[in-house]
Amino acid sequence: MSQTLNASTLLAVPLAPLVGSALAGILGTKFGGNWIGRKLSHTLTILGVLVAFIISAMTLKSVIDGARFNETLYTWMVVGGLKMEVGFLVDGLTAMMMCVVTFVSLMVHLYTIGYMDEDEGYNRFFAYISLFTFSMLMLVMSNNMLQLFFGWEAVGLVSYLLIGFWFNKPTAIFANMKAFLVNRVGDFGFILGIGLIAAYAGTLNYAETFAKAAELGALTFPGTDWMLVTVVCICLFIGAMGKSAQFPLHVWLPDSMEGPTPISALIHAATMVTAGIFMVARMSPLFELSDTALNFIMVIGSITALFMGFLGIIQNDIKRVVAYSTLSQLGYMTVALGASAYSVAVFHLMTHAFFKALLFLGAGSVIMGMHHNQDIRWMGGVRKYMPITWITSLLGSLALIGTPFFSGFYSKDSIIEAVAESHLPAAGFANIAVLAGVFVTAFYSFRMYFLVFHGKERYDQNPDAHHDDHHGHDDHGHGDHGPHESPWVVTVPLILLAIPSVVIGYMTIDPMLFGEFFKDAIFVDADKHHVMHELADAFHGPVAMAVHAVSTLPFWLALSGVAVSWYMYLINPAVPAFFARVLRPLVVVLENKYFLDWINENILARGARLLGTGLWQVGDRALIDGLVVNGSWKVVGWVSGVVRWFQSGFLYHYALVMILGVFMLMTYFVWLA
Repeated sequence: MSQTLNASTLLAVPLAPLVGSALAGILGTKFGGNWIGRKLSHTLTILGVLVAFIISAMTLKSVIDGARFNETLYTWMVVGGLKMEVGFLVDGLTAMMMCVVTFVSLMVHLYTIGYMDEDEGYNRFFAYISLFTFSMLMLVMSNNMLQLFFGWEAVGLVSYLLIGFWFNKPTAIFANMKAFLVNRVGDFGFILGIGLIAAYAGTLNYAETFAKAAELGALTFPGTDWMLVTVVCICLFIGAMGKSAQFPLHVWLPDSMEGPTPISALIHAATMVTAGIFMVARMSPLFELSDTALNFIMVIGSITALFMGFLGIIQNDIKRVVAYSTLSQLGYMTVALGASAYSVAVFHLMTHAFFKALLFLGAGSVIMGMHHNQDIRWMGGVRKYMPITWITSLLGSLALIGTPFFSGFYSKDSIIEAVAESHLPAAGFANIAVLAGVFVTAFYSFRMYFLVFHGKERYDQNPDAHHDDHHGHDDHGHGDHGPHESPWVVTVPLILLAIPSVVIGYMTIDPMLFGEFFKDAIFVDADKHHVMHELADAFHGPVAMAVHAVSTLPFWLALSGVAVSWYMYLINPAVPAFFARVLRPLVVVLENKYFLDWINENILARGARLLGTGLWQVGDRALIDGLVVNGSWKVVGWVSGVVRWFQSGFLYHYALVMILGVFMLMTYFVWLA
């Protein structure tokens, strides 16, 4: 096998979805005259993503055989010594991300045919999700921070379009604006980090920056005794906090459920929210230089993993339950990053992408089968009507809670072990958080599972029988009939996602964590951080790991979570009602999402508005307009009014002035004498 990759072939990976998006978005909408219909629009976009997936899979095979690629394809401009380029870096990390992004995106494209069948914006939606895929591919394939930032902002922009896809729906418009603004907060930190790298390293290229990592590690931030690399890493991670929805910049993600279900799977599983995790892993040579930054990352991840899981317990919207599980699992990935177990974080990113996409698409299938009811309190007994959705959702839930031999088990247990082996100060709190999170995850996941698929049928008791995920749509013509299985374009992606949700962890844990798959993509300072060595010493194969897990605390915590949810929601429903009454103050806090939205809207936003009003009234109107602009012309007018008396154009005036001037001079000199 050749040890090189072809630039033209790699270029086709992001360009194929972009071409499909452009054709569907221009020729398939009113903008371009609706030249092509629905069938051709979805065919072109799916074909583009399929081409990208096939090439990505071939690239992964070549990378496993030793091929690498790191070249500049186009130089945009050179400013001084700073080059702004477009280029690709393909190694184990990139190749894995390419396959995950394109495969999940392909499944979402197929699923969308059935889910969005009756939507007027059908072609526009396909254009958006293909554009989203292009943006994410440009992000993960970049070899420099300029292109990384382009992909970073592009996925943010397209997520804005997708979350607000139903733009006549006020809640969707509020949600997409919220996502856009919260991400701008994180992106401000991100661009500061990139700017500091450009200023002190003199380059935006990954390889050149990492080659100067030791030099950066020896510098201090001007005017302080802080390490420069600590400031850089925290700024970069603030960007990841926004994009990967870490506390307190997580508030946008649950509200993004206002968009159609397929984009929930795409945003929450394989694309946007994983960008921050990928970025930190890619920047591991810098993060390894700052234990302060790693501790900060671990604390933020721990808070997100545990406290966002608590919010999943009280959710009744099926999509929001899965959304909060995404927040919690992103917290687990972030904790692993803080423990210097970057490969473990990326491993969980990959396994999570499959089972989380499966759970979101399964939730969407349930919504379709329940005639767009999303409230799990009015479901029950659905498994006998929707057998494929039931079994695939069960497999996804088992993977999520870390059941031995399932994909989520290998990655999630590796994170827990990594935290336990970490010697950083924050590891103590993190260990408690990730262990408690195991019980919480199992509890809310199977609460949803039992309420939806088991127990008494409650869908005919729903007081809001037409709760509508598709704004302004009908019930697909099913009237008030019972649940029904979804069409094949929905169930086939569920089956194809269920397969890796079960087996991918077992197949890949050895090469990805303990082999050389990430050897030149992720750097760990083994002298300072021993976690990966300690994990390797304890690993004796995937079978032994799964068998041993039965005797460990995480397994029994997960089993307890399932058992408690089974008892509370199938056997004795009076128990959760009792706890809801007794713990009412706590429930209020959870229902209000720790009041973070209230703080953002009534303190931060209102304070910003007051500050803005003050700057407008005092700074802009009084100082700039009143003093500088209007004041300057008034002064000029007054001076010109005085001066024009001396510029009358009459000779006798000028003669008089000359005589007066001579007289004044004579008087002055006489006075001096």
